[in-house]
Amino acid sequence: MDYLKVSSKSSPASVAGAIAGLVKDGVPVNMQCVGAGAVNQAIKAVAIARGFLIPTGVDISCAPTFSDVEIGGESRTAIRIAVYVHRVTAPSAVAAATAPERAEA
Repeated sequence: MDYLKVSSKSSPASVAGAIAGLVKDGVPVNMQCVGAGAVNQAIKAVAIARGFLIPTGVDISCAPTFSDVEIGGESRTAIRIAVYVHRVTAPSAVAAATAPERAEA
């Protein structure tokens, strides 16, 4: 299985574009991150990609898992993030998903 490798220096907008493109092409999306900064960029990318996709009737969610990987001869713990695709059928669901949160007074 191939992974989008996300680093702390990755542009969230660029990663989001890759996620959205793969989702539109029907390709499974999985990301691999090592370090807190990389996980931060990956989660931002999922949020941005979700904003790209919801108006097209597609919603996404994600689930993280731990994985031991070898980098430069060292064993490291990575976070692997699987992206799941959900079809949004009702226009009201699209509106609800894109509406900003209202703050309670």
